[in-house]
Amino acid sequence: MGAEGDGIGRLPDGKAVYVPLSLPGEQVLARPVRPVGDGWLAVAETVEQPDEARVAPPCRHFGRCGGCVLQHWQDSAYRAWKAGLLSYALRQAGFAVPETLEFHPGLPGERRRIDFAVRRAGGRIILGLHAPRATEVIDLTDCLVLHPALMALMAPLRPLLGGLRAVKREASVVINLLDSGPDLLLRSDAPLSLDDRNALTAFARAHNLPRVSCAAPGETPETICLLRPATTTLSGVTVRPPPGAFLQATAEGEAAIVRAVLAGLPGRITAKTRIAELYAGCGTLTFALAQAVRVAAFEGDPDAIGALRQAVNQGGLAGRIEAAQRHLTRQPLSARELGAFTAVVLDPPHAGAAAQIAQVAAAGVPIVIYVSCNPATLGRDARTMHGAGYRLAGAAAIDQFLWSARLESVCVFRRG
Repeated sequence: MGAEGDGIGRLPDGKAVYVPLSLPGEQVLARPVRPVGDGWLAVAETVEQPDEARVAPPCRHFGRCGGCVLQHWQDSAYRAWKAGLLSYALRQAGFAVPETLEFHPGLPGERRRIDFAVRRAGGRIILGLHAPRATEVIDLTDCLVLHPALMALMAPLRPLLGGLRAVKREASVVINLLDSGPDLLLRSDAPLSLDDRNALTAFARAHNLPRVSCAAPGETPETICLLRPATTTLSGVTVRPPPGAFLQATAEGEAAIVRAVLAGLPGRITAKTRIAELYAGCGTLTFALAQAVRVAAFEGDPDAIGALRQAVNQGGLAGRIEAAQRHLTRQPLSARELGAFTAVVLDPPHAGAAAQIAQVAAAGVPIVIYVSCNPATLGRDARTMHGAGYRLAGAAAIDQFLWSARLESVCVFRRG
C-alpha cells in the first residue's frame, strides 16, 4: 500500500502501477490511465481476487468523493498501515523505532473542520468535496467523518448559496466548529450584494452561527455578521480565532497531541525554564505548554498571532507567554537565538520546516518535539535531526483524518 492509499503493483517493464481502491495481496484487472512519478496511475476495473481484509465501505459516496480513500479496508489492517507510515518515515531517517507505536485512532463523526467546494452548474448548486485527483466536485448528501453539527448545515447551505449573487461559478465554504458554534467563511468569486449580506445574516440567525465572514477574490475576509463572539477554548484559555483559522481537525486528536507534547518536556522544570514554540498558530499548544513552562511563541500569520496575543492579554498570561510574529520559512530563528531555550516545540505546515530545522539541529537544543501532519516531510526533517546526533525518545501517531492517507504525529528527539 502506497503512501497515498493506493495499492502498488508492477507492470511487465518493472515500473510501478498505482491502483486506487485496491488492497495489498489482491489480484486486480486495472487499466493504466496516465504516467505519474516513477510509474503509472491506473483504474481498477475489477477485483478478481479480493483480500480477506476488504470490507464494504460504509459511505454511499466512497470511490467518487476524494475525501476518504480507505473505507474498504478492515480497521485493524488500516490502523496498522497508518502507524506504519510514521514508522517508515522515522526508519528512513535513520532512527531505531519501537515495533509498536502509540496510536490514537479516529472515529466517525469527530471532524470539526470542513472546506466545502461549491460549483454552480445548470441552475443548481453542487456542494461537496473534490473527486480523487480531479477538479470535479462530488455533490454530497452526507459525510460520515463530519461532526453532526456540521453535517446538519449541508442541506440548508444549498438554497442559501443558490440565491447569492456573489457565487457566480464557484466558491468554497470553510466551517470551523468552535465552542460558540459553527464559524462560517465563504470565499466567493464575486462581491457580495446587499441582498447577499441580508441572506447570510438570516442564515446565521436561523442556524445559530456565531459569525459569518466572506472573502471576495483578492480580498481579506470581512465579517458579515457577528451574533456573538466566535470563541473556542484551548487548554482553558478563551481564544477568538480569525475566520477560516487553522485548528486541529478533531477535539480528540487535539487532546492526544497536547498530551504527547507535554509528555516530551524535560523531566526537570524550574520557574525559569523557557521553551520556543514555532508555528504556534492561535495557541493550540501554547496555553497547554504555559501551564508548565515559559513560552516564546512564534507565528507568521498576522491574524493567527493577533488572536494569540489577544488571548494572552485577556487571560493575564503576559508573564508566561511572549508572542512574536515571524515568518519562519523566510526568517527562521537562528541557532544562536535558539540556544537560549531548554526545548523547542514546532508544528509546521504540510511542507515541513526544512529551513528552520537546520537551525534547530545546529543549535543543539536538548529536546525537540516535532508535531507533523505529513510523514514525508517529517522524515526529511528527522534525517537532519539524526545527522546532528539526536535520538528518538518517543513517537505517537494520531489519526485525525479518518479513512484518508493523512496522518498527524508527535515525535520527541533528545540530544545524545
